[in-house]
Amino acid sequence: MSENQPDINLLVSRVKEMLYLDGNEDDQLIDTYVKAAHAFIRNAIGEVNSAFYTDQRVSSLVEVAEISLAGTYYQNRLALSDTQTYPIDLTVNSIIGQLRGLRNSYDEESDKNETSDQPAES
Repeated sequence: MSENQPDINLLVSRVKEMLYLDGNEDDQLIDTYVKAAHAFIRNAIGEVNSAFYTDQRVSSLVEVAEISLAGTYYQNRLALSDTQTYPIDLTVNSIIGQLRGLRNSYDEESDKNETSDQPAES
């Protein structure tokens, strides 16, 4: 896998542990949810250099958010009706907020490193 793509099999097993699931019947479904959570988290954070996701301050937060969101997808996979409501996933929302802040700090640090007193070459 690429450096910013987690090992999906590892995340599937972590989601199964969180949900107390035994057996392999739902592995394909959970795999799909993990991939959807992976895309959702990255889309929510926004465009950023891929090295951001390997930063120690970031990688564990992203992993927890992906596991939590994939678990939420699994637990709430029933069709919606007018009377059903689902709780807001506060874990994922709080982690995304923190990751957005870290991304902004990361972007600022990158901008400082790229800025110099040298005039631009034409």
